[in-house]
Amino acid sequence: MLKRFAPLVPVALTLFLAACAGHAPQPQSGETSARPAAPVQAQQSEPAEDDVAALVDDKPYEMPQLADSLLDLGRSLIGTRYRYGGTSVQSGFDCSGFVGYLFREEVGLELPRSTRELIKLDAPKVARADLEPGDLILFNNRGRGRVSHAGIYLGDDQFIHSSSSRSGGVRIDSLDDSYWKRSYMEAKRVLALASTEGEQASTKAHP
Repeated sequence: MLKRFAPLVPVALTLFLAACAGHAPQPQSGETSARPAAPVQAQQSEPAEDDVAALVDDKPYEMPQLADSLLDLGRSLIGTRYRYGGTSVQSGFDCSGFVGYLFREEVGLELPRSTRELIKLDAPKVARADLEPGDLILFNNRGRGRVSHAGIYLGDDQFIHSSSSRSGGVRIDSLDDSYWKRSYMEAKRVLALASTEGEQASTKAHP
């Protein structure tokens, strides 16, 4: 009987080995999740292009606290009378006197006395579309092709200035007003000079 089935043993053994080869042991479930997870996590941790751009984008304005204190003082002086040549609350202000007073009191900067000197001030120029609170704005409101008025930008297209005797002295106006839009000349980021002067003072104190 054994001799009768002996020729069939090699055939059965071959079929058994082939079946085992077709069903190789699978890795444990823990190993399967751990290996592909690493590259997936690395991909998710990489910031998107928009995020990278936001991180490296230069911020146009770095001194909001200085601007806030400057403009708070300016608003507190609304209604102060206009006086040509005036540089104090007691005497009243002309336009450059008002600007100079705010920067001196709140920032510690001594600015040039006249608008003709203010426009020559070595401070970064700012495009109309890039104005930030605290920027100095210069106007040609006398139609002579040269600077004749100054104010400080508040935000939302508004600025504060000592206008004139007829208009009530220190007040807030809009750059969208046709009169001011027509006479707008340029703007400067004078607050940038505050950090420069601070660095110079620190250098002198700690050579």
